[in-house]
Amino acid sequence: MASNLSKFFKDRQVIILIICLIISIISISFLGVEQGLDLKGGSSIQLQLEHPVNDSTMKVVTSVLDKRLNLYGVTDVKVRSSGDQMVIVEMAGKSPEEVERLIGNPGIFEAKIDNKTVLVGSDVATVDAPVVGESGEWQVPFTLTTEGAKKFAELAKGKGGHEVVMYLDGKQIDDHPPALAEELASGEAVTEVQVTGGAEDVETAKAESNEVFTVLKTGSLPVKIHTVGSNTVSPELGQQFAQGALIAGLLAILGISAVVYIRYRRAFLAIPILITTLSEIIIILGVASIIHWNIDLAAIAGLIASVGTGVDDQIIITDEVLHHDDENTRHRRTRTQMNVKNALFIIFASAGTLIAAMLPLAYVGFARGSSGIGTIAGFAFTTIIGVLIGVFITRPAYAKFIELFVS
Repeated sequence: MASNLSKFFKDRQVIILIICLIISIISISFLGVEQGLDLKGGSSIQLQLEHPVNDSTMKVVTSVLDKRLNLYGVTDVKVRSSGDQMVIVEMAGKSPEEVERLIGNPGIFEAKIDNKTVLVGSDVATVDAPVVGESGEWQVPFTLTTEGAKKFAELAKGKGGHEVVMYLDGKQIDDHPPALAEELASGEAVTEVQVTGGAEDVETAKAESNEVFTVLKTGSLPVKIHTVGSNTVSPELGQQFAQGALIAGLLAILGISAVVYIRYRRAFLAIPILITTLSEIIIILGVASIIHWNIDLAAIAGLIASVGTGVDDQIIITDEVLHHDDENTRHRRTRTQMNVKNALFIIFASAGTLIAAMLPLAYVGFARGSSGIGTIAGFAFTTIIGVLIGVFITRPAYAKFIELFVS
């Protein structure tokens, strides 16, 4: 027994499981797990665009709204498109009236040099997509109106090299403002200008340039929008959902434990299955904490579904070994290893089938982003994450336990 215990904790799969558990517990303790709108409470607003738009225009609309809300200090916000004319905005802890007020604000854009306003949103005529060079230097070209160009030339004259600080609704949007190019400080009116900056790497440069591009667009959306519907989830109702979900999870675990014990009549087998199941739940929540994935009712349903498949797989491993336990006694260890491999093959095939079924739901939900489909996507994504964690981390560790101790 002592020898097998030593082999068990030295096994690569068991070590990976322990490391993942430690990382997950630390992440959950320090980062927490983000709760969705239906658990935390908040508002959902349905916005309709003035007319149908293409994908690029829709991305600009959602990006502008998301950036605007974040600049107002709203951290738990989700903005997604629904078709070619609808946008869904979800905000935890806000009433529909507050959401409408924030979205309805036109967004006042200002650019200042030496604390003097040289540009406002109405001076910007058009904005082109950002360009990022291999060295990390980025540019956001845009054009000014005739009046805006004249005003800018007069106020920026002789200010070459000075910082151009940009604000949206009075809040600075960049901690490292770009410098004014010398050719723009000559005093001559120029309608075609650009914001230029640099970064240590290309990825950072892309992020910075996209932020400036988005902010230049926030002065006015490419199309008019208006609210067509809203609903509210109160914090009290959200707490009831959370308590109900917790009770459902505990009942599921107790039910699983009872079924496993009735099936095998041995605590020696029931307890490891229960421990493996709890480990899987902790690691899934740890992943959600690290990637900031909101846990809502759909995600909890996906979590329960993945846990259910996990128990199924552990029963397959256990039955495969116990069924042949009395056969080929002379070569029992070899036979056990073969049975475990057969069981894992079945499990991987089953997991592949389940993931193949869930991927279209996840893709459609993320691509379309409508309210109903988004809920399905949350269920599908959580189920896929749970199944992947199971087949690559928890179930191989349980198989090693069966291989070493049950045989």
